[in-house]
Amino acid sequence: MTGPDPLRLVVLVSGSGTNLQAVLDAADAPVRVVAVGADRDGTGGLERAAARGLPTFVCRVPDFAVRAAWDEALARLVLDHAPDLVVSAGFMRILGPAVLDAVRVVNTHPALLPSFPGAHAVRDALAHGVRVTGCTCHWVDAGVDTGPIIDQRAVRVEPGDTEDTLHERIKVAEREMLVDVLTALAEDRSWR
Repeated sequence: MTGPDPLRLVVLVSGSGTNLQAVLDAADAPVRVVAVGADRDGTGGLERAAARGLPTFVCRVPDFAVRAAWDEALARLVLDHAPDLVVSAGFMRILGPAVLDAVRVVNTHPALLPSFPGAHAVRDALAHGVRVTGCTCHWVDAGVDTGPIIDQRAVRVEPGDTEDTLHERIKVAEREMLVDVLTALAEDRSWR
């Protein structure tokens, strides 16, 4: 008996693309990245995709007069690749209704939601003095890090941690969690 058909993924990135790389390196995961999109030129994520020969696209917010037009353009670019699922992997833009109505989207976040949503989760966790933080994978909805939680991983805050040192340990857990979540979603597609 063969396993499920690979889950077709469009991965959205804004930065270095380490979460993307974790997915690309997960040879046993029943997923296939069919395209990588970014919200700006020159990201490490686009370079990683190009190195693998994957189609890429860039959809920059400043290129559109209104945010809704950007969202519609992004939805068209994503749908051009017929994904089963979109992965927001360090994509630092809020997705609008055109994208969210077109395809299911998962996101990773460097905190144990619902605590510390938003762009400064690691800094906020340290400022609050928590002893344990972590990462979350969740379904994306219209809010900011408010969608239903799929999985979480805890990471202990060590004495002397800085935002950078803590974030690096969270990223390790986040990459492993993302691959595990995508594998589970590929094996049980009842979410579709």
